[in-house]
Amino acid sequence: MSRKKVDLILENVLIESVAAEGKAIAHVDGMVLFVEFAVPGDVVDVKVFKKKKNFMEGYTIRTVTPSPKRLKPFCPHFGICGGCKWQPLPYDMQLEAKRQQVYDQLVRIGHLEVPEIRPTLPSELTEYYRNKLEFTASDKRWVYKDEDPESIPIEDRGGLGFHVGKFFDKVLDIKDCHLQRDPSNAIRLFIKRFCIENGYEFFNIRDNHGFFRNMFVRTAENGDVMLIMCFYEDDVAKRTALLDAVSAAFTEITSLYYVINRKLNDSISDQVCILYKGEDSIYEEMEGLRFKIGPKSFYQTNTRQAYRLYSVAREFADLKGNEIVYDLYTGTGTIAQFVSSKASKVIGIEYVPEAIEDAVTNAANNGITNCEFFAGDMKDVLSPAFISRHGHPDVIILDPPRAGIHPDVAKVILEAEPERMVYVSCNPASQARDLAIFSEKYTITAVQPVDMFPHTQHVENVCALIKK
Repeated sequence: MSRKKVDLILENVLIESVAAEGKAIAHVDGMVLFVEFAVPGDVVDVKVFKKKKNFMEGYTIRTVTPSPKRLKPFCPHFGICGGCKWQPLPYDMQLEAKRQQVYDQLVRIGHLEVPEIRPTLPSELTEYYRNKLEFTASDKRWVYKDEDPESIPIEDRGGLGFHVGKFFDKVLDIKDCHLQRDPSNAIRLFIKRFCIENGYEFFNIRDNHGFFRNMFVRTAENGDVMLIMCFYEDDVAKRTALLDAVSAAFTEITSLYYVINRKLNDSISDQVCILYKGEDSIYEEMEGLRFKIGPKSFYQTNTRQAYRLYSVAREFADLKGNEIVYDLYTGTGTIAQFVSSKASKVIGIEYVPEAIEDAVTNAANNGITNCEFFAGDMKDVLSPAFISRHGHPDVIILDPPRAGIHPDVAKVILEAEPERMVYVSCNPASQARDLAIFSEKYTITAVQPVDMFPHTQHVENVCALIKK
């Protein structure tokens, strides 16, 4: 059955407030209208593309009167690139919108009893704050409305940048990104130019063919740079020439890897990363602790704000020095080691074996002897037998992926009955679902949103729980 096309234009719509997912809210004839790229106070004409019983969705086709609060976007790619949708929104309004998002998920939708939610902790940097970016290569870049696809020169048809909105095979060619500091932009532009000048084929995402597929740039506060180049075709001569050229042009690259990935997706978590030149890792430091970051390691992408996030988690854990702490979804053991000086013992569990290897190495390098790390699926590793072997947790710190925790994991935690828990989440919706399960035995005593990703709708949230 074909989907019915909505052909409706609404004029002089007043935007009232900010909503989740980077949208704004208005009301028209008693219905909620969600509008992208709008700011409270805007008066706009809206093209509706979805109409349901209780709500509509649309996009602005004309700004009748801009809001006095509206800011000029700083990025030339705003409105097409899928990121940083809140650039026109003043930062204080972004922070309040994120606090409101947490309130909506936990209280209005989740019906949880919580204390007053603290103001969102602002990020020290609101531009160039990311330490990791992935750029995708495509032989068919996004074509702008004022361009004629047929008249575009062959050498200008490829792109290296970000996926556009909901189109998996559309890549916006990025000229200048404000998310990661130099040399990120310069490296990307050099690689694109080298490939074009030497006739290297960009990847065809839809049909899966081509040479150059995607790339990752990781940067550290100390100036270290890791570059991971991903290829679909294993052409040694082409690969060597490109890697040598980028290495010679950017001596600040301290770790240079490549990957041959012939899967249907760009993820490298299950691929072999081959060190071509330099060190095998870059490093970050936090309160005198040094953390090794390999090509597949997880590390919070906003380094400076990660310190504030972990400080909140440590504050909420309220450790006295004699507790056994379980750090679930430990990643490279960052939180585990961050709280280790205030605990008797810390047990870290993580799904990715390479991350656990880094955690063990980091702990050894930092002279930490009271941390133990285990790799495996959380629902399989965390069991009554595991707890019996390694000690009953007095405090559990959770930092799961967006999907939240598995019901089996929640069951074991409830049976273990730690005195306190700290739940760190990048998705307040799944966090609210899990907290509802824990509410059987636990009271939420503090809620702290943390802004890890300025100019986006994403928010990290930390909750403290104490046993009833």
